[in-house]
Amino acid sequence: MSLSHLLHTDGFVVLSEHPQLRSAVESATRRGRLHKLLPGVYAPDPDALSVAAKSMAVCAWDPEAVVTGDAALRLFLQHGRAGAAVDVATPAKHRPQRCYRFSCRRVPPELVVHGRRLRVVKPALAAIDLAVTDDGSAIDLVLRQRAATLAQLRAALAATPRRHGNARRAEVVLDSRDAPWSPAERRAHRILRGAGVGGWRANVPIEVARRTYYGDIVFARERVVLEVDGFEFHSTREAFELDRRRQNDLQLDGWLVLRVTWLMLEDEPEVVLDWVRRALAARA
Repeated sequence: MSLSHLLHTDGFVVLSEHPQLRSAVESATRRGRLHKLLPGVYAPDPDALSVAAKSMAVCAWDPEAVVTGDAALRLFLQHGRAGAAVDVATPAKHRPQRCYRFSCRRVPPELVVHGRRLRVVKPALAAIDLAVTDDGSAIDLVLRQRAATLAQLRAALAATPRRHGNARRAEVVLDSRDAPWSPAERRAHRILRGAGVGGWRANVPIEVARRTYYGDIVFARERVVLEVDGFEFHSTREAFELDRRRQNDLQLDGWLVLRVTWLMLEDEPEVVLDWVRRALAARA
């Protein structure tokens, strides 16, 4: 296989896999056409490589490397922050590399997915890892995408004990017990729980007019739905149209729909609670 073909298909070359290309790689490197991605791994522009290519390269370079964090979520869900560095767990001790962040640990094998030239942690562990710094946003994502369940999140935390930050991870997992799908929903759950308002479930399917809708926070007995409008999840034209159709169908079927925004939850939580209590009292 020629160097040009390999770079065209993979975007990088690993010398340990293609020792016959060493002289060609060294020549291209001297001319500035290739640059070091990892020791013995070269690419024309390492920073421009996709997350998938960077992940495949590090897995080829280190046979025990496992991709974690945002990179793992991007590989599974095509979603996550497009950070410059890929987070990697490995029992080996590596020097820092510009495109990678290494953590010296061994990932339990039951939490690793093996793909084509890739080893990636399952979404549950990726979200748990990020909970230390993102206040549960990755957990919201994997729950919303049904890439992990609450039980799997708890199991991933239990399977990785004695890690720095686990106390915070445990707090966020507990805070996720009602399965929020967005930061705004998570905030609403905290407000309701803190005020002792119960009798609700989150993201419950409601069958109306031969359609299935998911209510953000559903008081089934009183037939009250609290819709939490976070801009990120309601900003497209399609979402805008669906929201109006859903609200009309629900109200015509006898549901009382309350709508709140992130700013209301942040700045006026007492007003939100008053609306909820008045709605529940009216439907009691």
